[in-house]
Amino acid sequence: MKVHTLEIEIAGNSKRYPVLIGQNLLDQPKVWEPYIKGREVVVITHALLKSFYGSLLGQGLAAYSVHWIVIPEGEHHKTLGTIQNIIDTLLQKAFDRTVTLIAFGGGVIGDMVGFTASCYLRGVGYIQVPTTLLAQVDAALGGKTGVDHPLGKNMIGAFYHPESVLADITTLATLPDRHYRAGFSEVVKYGLIRDRSFFEWCGEHTEALLKKEPTSLIEAVKRSCQHKIQIVRSDERERGARVLLNLGHTFAHAIEAETQYKEWLHGEAVSIGLVMAARYSNGLGYLGEKEVSDIRNLLKNMGLPIDLPRNLTLQRLGDFMVRDKKAVDGQVRFILLKAIGEAFVLKQSLGAFLDKIQMG
Repeated sequence: MKVHTLEIEIAGNSKRYPVLIGQNLLDQPKVWEPYIKGREVVVITHALLKSFYGSLLGQGLAAYSVHWIVIPEGEHHKTLGTIQNIIDTLLQKAFDRTVTLIAFGGGVIGDMVGFTASCYLRGVGYIQVPTTLLAQVDAALGGKTGVDHPLGKNMIGAFYHPESVLADITTLATLPDRHYRAGFSEVVKYGLIRDRSFFEWCGEHTEALLKKEPTSLIEAVKRSCQHKIQIVRSDERERGARVLLNLGHTFAHAIEAETQYKEWLHGEAVSIGLVMAARYSNGLGYLGEKEVSDIRNLLKNMGLPIDLPRNLTLQRLGDFMVRDKKAVDGQVRFILLKAIGEAFVLKQSLGAFLDKIQMG
């Protein structure tokens, strides 16, 4: 069992925790024991994941009293109502502050369990165990937690860090292909914002990644995590460099909200958002036509959507964008590209954006 261990240390905060990356980790007690304080563990997950991995988790957590909370699947269940149901169960079973929650699932599970941990008894420990590619490379790291609101994505939440992140790529074997491919948008994002060589590496290893070849997959997860850790370490609360991680997301969150979080997976919406950001960067005179084409082709080759759905208008998306939590004084904060590997922030009114952008 080979484990790649990265560490997050938050500047100005005493919190430090590891990110463990590898294969066949779930049934190994030593990856759990250093990060569980009490004897009670509550695993929060979906029914299908419990059926796939419940036995392995039981072996790894054999030294503890393990309880399960199974919640509905899907972004449209990422609500305060679901949080209420989880907390009701925790209170009914009288778990105290020594309990450790385990977020076993994708980004939706991770966000909700993290938020629950921040609220329950004013804070209990939790472990992130991301089972989707998107969550392993992005959502499970950095301490962002929360739920959606009908008027916007992740509008209610808190910064609250886990005790550890356990990324076992073996769990990706049971991930549906559509959900697996959706994670590549976040992998490509890191190359776009700060590492052109990684962007090019993704192009060279696309076939291996699509086939879930372990060596390439672990490398993609590790390099993505390294980039996010470097940014989060210096800017936990998104007051500076961390905002660059939202490349494509201003557009993506608007697409998701407009479709009530039911039509597009988050990673699919991010893929479309990355192309929109590239096109807008080109329209402003920054990014070259070839680079826009390279971005489109890589995402397309990875099986991701790259065009804004015909039934969605820019004006309607704009209504959501100005309500985005990253908007400032009525201006939208666009994350754009001067070149592949060089992202920057542009504050602009919605009107100026609509006047300029041209989507093909």
